Amino acid sequence: MTNPSVPLVAAHGVVRLDAARGSMLLHRTDFTLGAGERLSITGPSGSGKSVFLRTLALLDPCDEGFVTWRGERIARAGIPAYRRRVAYIAQRPAMLDGTVEDNLHYPYTLKAYHDARFDRDAAARLAHAAGRGADFLDKPASELSGGEAQIAAFVRVLQLAPDVLLLDEPTASLDPASVRAIEALVAAWFDDGDENRSRASIWVSHDPEQAHRVAARHLTMTAGVLAEPKDAR
Repeated sequence: MTNPSVPLVAAHGVVRLDAARGSMLLHRTDFTLGAGERLSITGPSGSGKSVFLRTLALLDPCDEGFVTWRGERIARAGIPAYRRRVAYIAQRPAMLDGTVEDNLHYPYTLKAYHDARFDRDAAARLAHAAGRGADFLDKPASELSGGEAQIAAFVRVLQLAPDVLLLDEPTASLDPASVRAIEALVAAWFDDGDENRSRASIWVSHDPEQAHRVAARHLTMTAGVLAEPKDAR
């Protein structure tokens, strides 16, 4: 059972620098994400939101500080296992040639998922949660709209049952119907957790209305400083 007193993900004094310009991308930040939390981060473009999310995902190294998973610092050898539990989804998905199902098979070719197997029925249920029929899996990736490609990217990640989603403006360039489909899909994933597999999410968004739809806790990022909004209660 998850220990509610221990955060799933925590940042301990993390700092990110732009070595080329000698500027601060992310000021010293302490942060915790607990089991069951739905958190959003809003702020101007270039304020450091993506920098912070990529730091939590261990996609970019910290210049100072470190990230922990369930209270434990992550060794280099443990990064693949961490990324299996903590999934990062960007604004523009990369799709491979072939069908949607071909794209869904891809993660299972990676070493980190050698013990897992593709389940078409489970993938179809995820597609259904986003308002797509089972035939969506047979659609050529080259024929997908931007919204459909993002749905496929989400299904590709969610089928692997991560514990934490780090969502980097995943609906920023999508039409309203696709935005709602993605939000519904994430909500279905979140609600599928249980006391032994409590889930959490961080949704970076430029849209304050969306931030309040998808999260109960809200933070802002301004010039590399993460903070509670002034009107937070």
